[in-house]
Amino acid sequence: MNSRISIQMTEKQLRLIEKLGVFYEMGGMQPAAARILALLLVSDNTELTFEEIYETLHLSKSATSNALNVLLSTEKLEYITQPGERRRYFRFKIRSLKEGVQKSLEGITAYNVLLKEVLALRPENTSEFYANLEESSQFLDFIKQELPKLFQKWEAGKS
Repeated sequence: MNSRISIQMTEKQLRLIEKLGVFYEMGGMQPAAARILALLLVSDNTELTFEEIYETLHLSKSATSNALNVLLSTEKLEYITQPGERRRYFRFKIRSLKEGVQKSLEGITAYNVLLKEVLALRPENTSEFYANLEESSQFLDFIKQELPKLFQKWEAGKS
């Protein structure tokens, strides 16, 4: 059995976890999931057990379990196991830059397809609203076109 349950955090780390948590919440993440993700980014330990997470953040087991399931299903976390142990160790899933850019482009493309469907159904008497939606769609087309070029330029500058 692991001797550490609640991990030691400095005041500075705790404040940063809270700041990051609020930032993630503003992006639509649930509070418990936001704090767990922040904890895994800030903690000196990159892999934490279920018990360490809920004890450190003072969350209920239920809230922790639900939040971990959300974070796993959205691929923001992953877990590993240790030989001879049943417990899982959760860690922040750091994607490669290329994978992250590709996933962003896929999201932009999917959203823009939907926006174009909305535009096709909009009534003509909403011209200002239509124009704003159309401009948003055009901007997303621009991002889809330019983002791969920016990534290539950044990669070329690294070497």
